[in-house]
Amino acid sequence: MAKSKKKKSNINPNKEESLKSYRDMLAIRRFEERAGQLYGRGEIGGFCHWSMGQEAVVVGINSLQQENDTVITTYRDHGHMIACGMDPRGVMAELTGRIDGFSKGKGGSMHMFSREKNFFGGHGIVGASVPLGTGLAFAHQYMGDDAINLCYFGDGAANQGQVYEVFNMAALWKIPVIYIIENNQYAMGTSAKRHRAGELYKRGEPYGIPGKQVDGQDILAVREAAAEAIDYVRGGNGPYLLEMNTYRYRGHSMSDPAKYRTKDEVSDVKDNRDPITRFHSWMVDQKFATDEELKAIDKEVKDEMKEVVDYSLQSPLPDASELWTDVLKDETDNSL
Repeated sequence: MAKSKKKKSNINPNKEESLKSYRDMLAIRRFEERAGQLYGRGEIGGFCHWSMGQEAVVVGINSLQQENDTVITTYRDHGHMIACGMDPRGVMAELTGRIDGFSKGKGGSMHMFSREKNFFGGHGIVGASVPLGTGLAFAHQYMGDDAINLCYFGDGAANQGQVYEVFNMAALWKIPVIYIIENNQYAMGTSAKRHRAGELYKRGEPYGIPGKQVDGQDILAVREAAAEAIDYVRGGNGPYLLEMNTYRYRGHSMSDPAKYRTKDEVSDVKDNRDPITRFHSWMVDQKFATDEELKAIDKEVKDEMKEVVDYSLQSPLPDASELWTDVLKDETDNSL
């Protein structure tokens, strides 16, 4: 894999960076809203996990990573794909099981990939992204391409035994990986207060892995922590652990009514800690844009997502012969 030019690891975004991040967060939010509508109409089958409320985490980190860094995550993955630059039309086409989807309609919500964008899934097994992401990071180390892996997983997955087997290996070999725990406060329906002993960001300490707890609802705080972690890992010091305290507005998946938490709790986060609203206010204060200009961007994004839906529903269903494709890797392909 060829090297790419490093991004500047400046913490505070300039006007251009801020507008892009704001649009990216809006794109994730509006995409998920449209996906929910399609699911309700029966156009999306199987599981579907939304990330509304968690947009600042992946957008903030992505704004500082290099082009050749790899990304891997769990089944709550639509936002990660959009932040990585994957065409929302292909993502929605995959959700609706169409041939123009990123996995040709065979992967659905949880299993999408893009070699072009260095996005390696979307994995339905809880905690599976951690050993796989560490393997991707080891490949970067072996190939000497100056890239790192951004490995996302949830607070529930942080209790999986395989996570700590991998922590030991990554620390021992100084593998260039950032472990990002998206702590949305609930492992399915179980509050983090009930399933977590100790602080998640300290889980790497026995292995010498530094960690930091971050306000994942504040994209500026995310960028600051991500810049520190990226510089540390890319400097050859081994892995780093970030716990992003965030919140999902909807249930664990479409089938979850989320009765384990109160409406007041959800409303409080929406009213006082919404990542898009907070960033909107900051940008206006910085005079990067007016309130009217930011509202116009939102309208543009909403119109774009309508076109995304139309595209996905017009895409053909895959032929049955697609069951036999993409099973084995081409032995002549030596790329990551």
